[in-house]
Amino acid sequence: MTALGFLSKHLRMHLLAFSGLSAVILAPAAAVADQMRVSWYGPGFDGNYTANGEIFSRYEHTAAHPTWPFGTVVQLTNPSTGDRVTVRINDRSGGALDISEQAARDLGTYSVGIAAVDVEILQWGE
Repeated sequence: MTALGFLSKHLRMHLLAFSGLSAVILAPAAAVADQMRVSWYGPGFDGNYTANGEIFSRYEHTAAHPTWPFGTVVQLTNPSTGDRVTVRINDRSGGALDISEQAARDLGTYSVGIAAVDVEILQWGE
């Protein structure tokens, strides 16, 4: 799913009033959970630069997505186990969502490689 598709499906709208004027404001706050396939990456990329210029560590809870803004914070839930992790987007991927090795281990998806998990945007990056 593209970022625009996710946004149009889940983003909440709020009405704010300014001195008698009203405006519809799109609030990039938490979005409802949706299921997405995730994979993990790590050993071959450890120590290299990510797309946002950080040095990648497979032991941090970070993730790569093709289009979501850097700094976006995402909560992932493994529906099979209930395990949860929070990751921050700091890289680009060719797939839907690639998470660090440590995030996959903590989420319980490391051994399967690719898994469907519940995804909730906690905070959109800039």
